[in-house]
Amino acid sequence: MATNGVRAITALADPTRRAIFEALPQAARSVGELARELGVTSSAVSQHLRVLREARLVMMRPDGNRRLYSLDPRGLADARDYLEQFWPSAIAAYSAALETAATANA
Repeated sequence: MATNGVRAITALADPTRRAIFEALPQAARSVGELARELGVTSSAVSQHLRVLREARLVMMRPDGNRRLYSLDPRGLADARDYLEQFWPSAIAAYSAALETAATANA
């Protein structure tokens, strides 16, 4: 079973979803605004936003007859938590590589 962190990373693997995600930190936007900015159909943007919502990367709030989408910090926290589990191993591997390089140059 995929964790929420894996879902978030998987959702961002698609270039269009990543572009939508990257367009949202500045301000909440509607489907129409995102479609115009990215040059894709509103239908495509809606489908990508559904995946991003399921991954908890974006959230929606109604604004009159529009829906505005913004970043959801829960998904970012999930992705960070998932990646942080690998940090100690990465640091240890880097340290070992430095020691190997220092020994080879001595």
